Amino acid sequence: MSLVNAAVYVVHLLVAALWTGSVLFVAYAILPLGKNGDLNAAPLEAIAGKLTTVSRASALLLFLTGGHMAAYAYTVESLTGNPRGHLVLGMLVLWFVLAGLVEVGASKLTEGTEQDKVREPARNASPFLQGGAVVALLLLVDAGLLVVSGMGIYVL
Repeated sequence: MSLVNAAVYVVHLLVAALWTGSVLFVAYAILPLGKNGDLNAAPLEAIAGKLTTVSRASALLLFLTGGHMAAYAYTVESLTGNPRGHLVLGMLVLWFVLAGLVEVGASKLTEGTEQDKVREPARNASPFLQGGAVVALLLLVDAGLLVVSGMGIYVL
């Protein structure tokens, strides 16, 4: 593997970890604070803005690095004709779903913050961001399955 390809894999992994971790943290730590009213509107709005920025930047970087990795390691036949390729395609679908859920959830999280509301925006954003957390976990499971299948251990 070339140094460029190794760097692409590292960037892909780090960005994926940042994105999934951010979504999981907001769903686990921030939403309950908002629902309980233990967080002010300004920090909630700032957190939603940061989550949106991380999500959009991650989606772009993962698209670029993942595209490079797919072009380097796969053909159309290998993507559609074996379990490893199916995991890659599944990851792509989950990636789109996560991006959509975070966009909607972060948008709902800021609705009403200009009137100092936090409970209602947090409740409205919860289904989307909690769904995003589930998708983030599925992406991590998918990545783990890709790793073990690359080692010749097939679980599917």
